[in-house]
Amino acid sequence: MKVGVLTGGGDCPGLNAVIRSVVRKGVQEYGFEFAGLRDGWLGALKGNVVPLGVPEVRGILPRGGTILGSSRTNPFKHQDGVRRIQDTLAAHGIDALVAIGGEDTLGVAAELDRRGIPIVGVPKTIDNDVPGTDYTFGFDTAVGIATEAIDRLHTTAESHMRTLVLEVMGRHSGWIALHAGVAGGANVILIPERPFDIEQVCAWVRHRFEFHYAPIVVAAEGAVPKEGQMILKDRSLDEYGHVRLSGIGDWLAQEISQRTGTDARTTVLGHVQRGGTPSAFDRWLATRFGLHAVDAVKDRAFGTMVALSGTRIVRVPIPGAEAKTRTVDPALYDEFGVFFG
Repeated sequence: MKVGVLTGGGDCPGLNAVIRSVVRKGVQEYGFEFAGLRDGWLGALKGNVVPLGVPEVRGILPRGGTILGSSRTNPFKHQDGVRRIQDTLAAHGIDALVAIGGEDTLGVAAELDRRGIPIVGVPKTIDNDVPGTDYTFGFDTAVGIATEAIDRLHTTAESHMRTLVLEVMGRHSGWIALHAGVAGGANVILIPERPFDIEQVCAWVRHRFEFHYAPIVVAAEGAVPKEGQMILKDRSLDEYGHVRLSGIGDWLAQEISQRTGTDARTTVLGHVQRGGTPSAFDRWLATRFGLHAVDAVKDRAFGTMVALSGTRIVRVPIPGAEAKTRTVDPALYDEFGVFFG
């Protein structure tokens, strides 16, 4: 059997660990042949296919990013997209696909599976919001980077007695903001699942200053004020209909300064969160996902995604475009309310 591998969506620490794991076990235990589709679904559309064997995956375990490249291409937005993908697979003798990606990439995979293309999915995103799995690789690395940033911001905030607002990724879910905010001892944590009251935020900031400590506010990029709207970088859309977020941090700093009469500044982590070397946990999880994904191919369990359930790797249906994003449970967020202010 010849298996194609692709990585779609935003890059993520641990992608190379999955690729390595899939290829090593597939070649050594099952005698599979592998091919890499460059730049996600774009490579599938354009027939950009490269050899992918054991020599190509040596030494890539600790590397961030993806050796196959990635894109946010949606084949259903391109003329004859499904037929072109089928032609690519046929031309290169590819019998099945392993699609590694987040909700958009997996949504495409689910639809292609319904149309007869054999696919196994592997969940990937630093946002930890793919339904069906307890954790996705990349999340632990992002939380670690954000936590280190908060640790550093504490010292400079207290040196100047100013509020520092840290904007982290999280379009529809606040997993990074919540985990990093708690781990870093933030005084305010704002997530998309819970619209916030700017007056309450300012009250927490004032309370912090009363004890001669400088406040740290952590906000997911998708956090929104009550009776307000999401802050956008611009109104352009990608092929999945997503707008570019960013700006809530600057908005918060401006509002806090005006309402409290104190200085406030913003740090936006942006792409720093998903770049660089993956953490040990992300390498471990990504490796396990890869091993089980190639097992699913061998078992012809197409239309399934490998997922983490507790400490076990299980198979679940690939979540389609209609699947709900995995969001933070409000009760979990409320657990940490004692630390606000």
